[in-house]
Amino acid sequence: MSGKKIAIFPASGKLGGSTYNHLLKLVDPKDVILISRNPDKNEPKLKEAGVITRAADYDKAETLEHAFDGASELMLISYASIEHEHRYNAHKAAIDAARRSGVTHVTYSSLAFGGDCKPFSHAFVLQAHLDTERYLAMLASEDKSFTYTAIREGLYSESYPLYTAFFDIANPVEEIKIPHDGSGPGIAWAKIDELGEATAKLVAQHAKAPGEYELLNKTVLLSGPRVWTLAESVQAIAKELGKPVVIRKVSVDEYVNQPSVQSAMTYGSGNMAKEWATVFEAIQAGETAVVSPLLANVLGREPEPFDVTVRGLIAGLKK
Repeated sequence: MSGKKIAIFPASGKLGGSTYNHLLKLVDPKDVILISRNPDKNEPKLKEAGVITRAADYDKAETLEHAFDGASELMLISYASIEHEHRYNAHKAAIDAARRSGVTHVTYSSLAFGGDCKPFSHAFVLQAHLDTERYLAMLASEDKSFTYTAIREGLYSESYPLYTAFFDIANPVEEIKIPHDGSGPGIAWAKIDELGEATAKLVAQHAKAPGEYELLNKTVLLSGPRVWTLAESVQAIAKELGKPVVIRKVSVDEYVNQPSVQSAMTYGSGNMAKEWATVFEAIQAGETAVVSPLLANVLGREPEPFDVTVRGLIAGLKK
């Protein structure tokens, strides 16, 4: 595959970092371009291995213009936000810049709402992803030399705080107040690093043999090995903590106005909390309760169960 370069943007964050770490084991590092806001923060060993590093920023469109030069493939990690229009426009600008630079295949990290890759969702957080998936499909239909694969990445096991009113295992409360009673349908949780590993394998598969790649112009789902209700998820956390924790259903307004939700410095908190609360509608509708075999098939093993990942997180806290 030498000479056929793969760009990852942004090559930062948990999914981006996991994806490139696994990709570098699968392809020649000299064929990898890592693009991020602060490339100077990349480990020196990456440059020593021949990895190309460049600077670009979703929020500075001019920096995208030549960021993808020389790449034929792009792994596009979605903009880190739950916002809709700005987020979609950032994705579109990056895709357009990549195509001008000669990229002919985009793998895009979407999100595992919308059931089995349906084109709609109750979740506000998925709307920019849906627009991006539609844009990629439109481009592929208009230009036969361009292809894409949209991967709806499973809800991260490690992201359980987003679905539990920002429950903190370091300072656990006994009652989690969310606009959901904890019953099924639930979530097919998936471990971040396994999603990164599988994503990297899919990117490498296409780069090495595009003519044999079965996921061209498709939206596919990577999800965990079983569905956990929110109540089961919370009980798994409580068991590892050795402390009682229960879910109490509250109104959306009561959920939004909790200090833990208002003060959390992450997606779905503060002034976006009401929009984030739509995820509970989506979960109730069964949008996150689809177990796809693809993750296990690509990994070549059973993915790690939610409770095992939680056990590791809590064990790490105790060290």
